[in-house]
Amino acid sequence: MSVVTLPLQRTQHAVDRLRAWRPAMTTDVLALWASLYFTVACNIPFWRAVLATGALTGASGARAAACLFVLVFALQAFLLCVLLHGRLAKPVLALLLVLAASAAHYMRVYGIYFDTDMVRNILHTDAREAGELLAWGLLPTVSVLAGLPLLVLARIQLQRRRPARAALSRLGWLLALALIAASSALAGFQDLSALMRNNRELRHLITPGNIVVATATIARGEGVAAHGPRRVLGLDAVVAARPEDARPRLLVLVIGETVRAQNWGLNGYARQTTPRLADSDAINFADVSACGTSTEVSLPCMFSPDGHAGYDKARLANSESLLHVLEHAGVHTLWRDNQSGCKGVCAGLAFESTRTGPTTGCGAHGCHDEVLLDGLDAAIDRWPGDQVIVLHQVGSHGPAYYRRAPERLRRYTPTCDTDDLGQCSREQVVNSYDDAVLATDDLLAEAIALLARRDDRDSALLYISDHGESLGENGLYLHGLPYAIAPDTQKKVPMVAWLSPGMAAARNVARECLQQRAGKPTSHDDLFHSVLGLLEVRTALYDGSHDVFSGCST
Repeated sequence: MSVVTLPLQRTQHAVDRLRAWRPAMTTDVLALWASLYFTVACNIPFWRAVLATGALTGASGARAAACLFVLVFALQAFLLCVLLHGRLAKPVLALLLVLAASAAHYMRVYGIYFDTDMVRNILHTDAREAGELLAWGLLPTVSVLAGLPLLVLARIQLQRRRPARAALSRLGWLLALALIAASSALAGFQDLSALMRNNRELRHLITPGNIVVATATIARGEGVAAHGPRRVLGLDAVVAARPEDARPRLLVLVIGETVRAQNWGLNGYARQTTPRLADSDAINFADVSACGTSTEVSLPCMFSPDGHAGYDKARLANSESLLHVLEHAGVHTLWRDNQSGCKGVCAGLAFESTRTGPTTGCGAHGCHDEVLLDGLDAAIDRWPGDQVIVLHQVGSHGPAYYRRAPERLRRYTPTCDTDDLGQCSREQVVNSYDDAVLATDDLLAEAIALLARRDDRDSALLYISDHGESLGENGLYLHGLPYAIAPDTQKKVPMVAWLSPGMAAARNVARECLQQRAGKPTSHDDLFHSVLGLLEVRTALYDGSHDVFSGCST
């Protein structure tokens, strides 16, 4: 036998043994092995976050770590025993492997927590936004964390058992795992109780349990809302009487996307990212809090009378909004969208989207917000009476900040010209983000100029962003953190008001008074009532204490 032949034979023998390797196990045992893998390999962000709290240090640190490990393993194994059944066990587990690997990537790179609101954002996003998050940086993590386990899973043979025996075995495992989870929790109660009580958000880092539980919660809540009675708002709404020769009133309400107060030039940011607004007579509100840290939460919240304290996703999902109240009063509304829809706020009302209609200046990755002004004059002319037109921006939506500003407004360099923020320095990320803020400034200035040219309406413009954004502070990027732990960069937003001379005179708004009011704390809770107050819509829903114009007009 030649020297070359022997190694070839050994290699072939190893390949043959690998091909013949087909371990057999029950779905219960598969669930246990999968839970162990998830707990060790896919939950590194969770373990890092726990270590950062300091709860695992000191004399009892090792015991607390062991108890927590067993608790997480047992709970996830319990969940997998519920999910994995029969022929669907392997496909379901394969999906969970990919989801867990992907979640581990986003939690590690962007500091994301997969709570119910975050998962709802993902489920409701459109293909274009989702595509921006599927950067090449995701591939290595998924390949490492999901690739090998998927190959192993493909070789496993699931043992078939009689239904009665399988059910009895599954029940036994569920009881055993519940007992193990309870025992580990009790054994480490003194250390773990304080950890989980003071850091409740940590549970949103345990994957894939976080994704499964959040998805089930969303499905249950939205199912109930879909079959519940629709909440009607403001059937008593009427517009206060005005002289017959009074001009119609027009409000352009610009809903920004992902613009944070900290990078807003009018708020004293080191860069003047709002140069055109600074040269206008618009009034800037310097201390404004968002209702949530995501569009899915903030948009319905700011258009409801309930406010942040009364926010209830299930109730808002099947409720009329501020726009419906205006329609009941005879004020025509139109939603013009350059985003992923109005999240139910404009359900059943006039709606236009740059993503479905013919537009100019748009490419494969969407349109710059300036397209929202195309045909705006014509849209105003189509309605002779009072009206509110909402312009919903794509704004500074990440991670592809570099796509949000036209070339003529790209001022700060070097920029981050990729969807994968991990490939850029923080300076590059901030530069691209600030260019996007310049684009919002340009849009608002152009909209004000358009309204100022019209002398057939008493007009006003209100701008407010839906939520802020993290740009690398403390390792956090993007938005959507649970509100309780979210930094101000995700909760503080800009707000601007502009009134035409006709509107200011008709409503007798004192500019100096409004400027003083703009220096006080404001929030999304005030939008609903401020719009009603500005347009003099009378309804029992109106609360003057949340109307920013109430103390400065008659």
